[in-house]
Amino acid sequence: MSRSLKKGPFVDTPLLEKVEVMNRGAEKKVIKTWSRRSTVVPEMVGHTLAVHNGRKFIPVYVTENMVGHKLGEFAPTRTFKGHTTKTEKAAATAPAPAAGAGAKA
Repeated sequence: MSRSLKKGPFVDTPLLEKVEVMNRGAEKKVIKTWSRRSTVVPEMVGHTLAVHNGRKFIPVYVTENMVGHKLGEFAPTRTFKGHTTKTEKAAATAPAPAAGAGAKA
């Protein structure tokens, strides 16, 4: 469910204040934030935000295309290792033949 248009986008107040101070001073430095739930607003465009993913801070350079999305979308929390193929699954589940099992005396 989306947020009411009457309320506007949610942005953590301390984060928004830090961005506005940097805009007034024309500074460009990395802002660390744990607020993955904050929405990207146009004031953030051009800044680099270090978004915490639960383990480390992921630097995210904010562009115009990101406006309206949440910061957490750009800092994945899980590492994707890839899908396995059917041959890899079959080789992993098949038991290895024993050395003396096939020979009869």
